[in-house]
Amino acid sequence: MAVTAQQEKAPPSQAEALYQAQLRKERLFRTHVGASWGVLFLILIFLFSGQEIKLGPIQYQTIQLDSEFILKKLGFIAQGLGQTLLISALSIAVAMTLALLAALGRLSTFPPIYAVSTFYVSLIRGTPLYLQIFFFFLALPQLGINLSGVVAGVTALGLNYGAYMSETFRAGLSSVGKGQREAAMALGMTPGQTMKRIVLPQALRFAIPPMGNDFISMTKDSALVSATGFVHELMWRAVKVGRAQFNNLEALIMAAMFYWMLTLILTYFQGKLEARLARGDR
Repeated sequence: MAVTAQQEKAPPSQAEALYQAQLRKERLFRTHVGASWGVLFLILIFLFSGQEIKLGPIQYQTIQLDSEFILKKLGFIAQGLGQTLLISALSIAVAMTLALLAALGRLSTFPPIYAVSTFYVSLIRGTPLYLQIFFFFLALPQLGINLSGVVAGVTALGLNYGAYMSETFRAGLSSVGKGQREAAMALGMTPGQTMKRIVLPQALRFAIPPMGNDFISMTKDSALVSATGFVHELMWRAVKVGRAQFNNLEALIMAAMFYWMLTLILTYFQGKLEARLARGDR
């Protein structure tokens, strides 16, 4: 059937008009937020510009940074990015594995398995991450177990975050309705097949967004591994050059900017992933 000119020029429906208005409102909001971020960033730069402000009798000197030192040592500190990301990636892999096992253990009806998983979570969550790093690096050698700084850091970070993430995995596993499990049994699936094909895919989808937050936090907490003195990541490099040339402020600011940049990039990709998962729910 041919479309008439009147139909082609028909005004949009009320629902479509409301949807377009909502889109314009969201775009305007994001524009204002972006502009505000720009203004705040410029203010931050000005505070470290070394300028002198005079407002009548009031004088204020902004912070003066050694720009020559920053340009000279920026590359040296940036070389720690690879080590930081490597530690974070290995640690999140260990944490995810331990979190899933601990979550399954906490849902188990077999007392020894339940006891092991709850004991692990209680012990790790009850002690500081900083202590755990030094335990694996300094205490274990007394038992003849010598771990490198990277291995000790990855082990401590993986164990620590695995204990906290286990609650996320447990909630994800529990979110799968009992009816789906019973339906899988009615179809003749074994408990292992039910877990692999029905429960785990849905639980992981529930757990992925919080895991993104944990990975971002882990990227920043990886700075604690520098305390061993043998892991040359961002924080270690910043402290080294800062102490050597008495430019701690400039060195730590450079490290902070690198961590901030990593956080912004990871947050962006996490938002994209969450948006993709949300589309699957509709």
